[in-house]
Amino acid sequence: MSNSTFSGPVRSQNGFQSISVDPTTGAVTTTATFDATSSVTNLAFTNQVHPTSAAINATATATAAQVLTGYITSTSAAATTITLPTGTLLGTALAAVAGNVLDLYVDNTNGASTVTIAVATNGILSAAAAAGSGAGAGLLTVPSGVTGLACFRIIFSSATAYVFSRIA
Repeated sequence: MSNSTFSGPVRSQNGFQSISVDPTTGAVTTTATFDATSSVTNLAFTNQVHPTSAAINATATATAAQVLTGYITSTSAAATTITLPTGTLLGTALAAVAGNVLDLYVDNTNGASTVTIAVATNGILSAAAAAGSGAGAGLLTVPSGVTGLACFRIIFSSATAYVFSRIA
């Protein structure tokens, strides 16, 4: 695969597609489509496609593979703590370098109790998260029921360390 550099605008009558290719099977998956009805300005791309999710229904340490799905569900009736993998495990699985960003959604809408997110070694809480700032960006708990959906951002500061923060 090659890269191309253009000095003028890139135009297409039939739109553009962003794809991913499975390294094992070679299967091609369309991750985003931009067509005549799309309008894009000042867009920052993050991985928002979640073809798979991981279910964690009891207190546990999530595997790197579970976190890399970008979407964790919980349907537990009991309070649950999900500890993220170490920075080394998660960074290795992602082939991370400083500046890599991964958004992680936690869906507790079908749960019956609170889910709490914790970090492991080389996972650093953002200043807001460390301060535990109420309902704002520091909140590391996800309530059950209709409001039980949260988005967290993992930003790598190196290949083996990340900063963890709630963004929604």
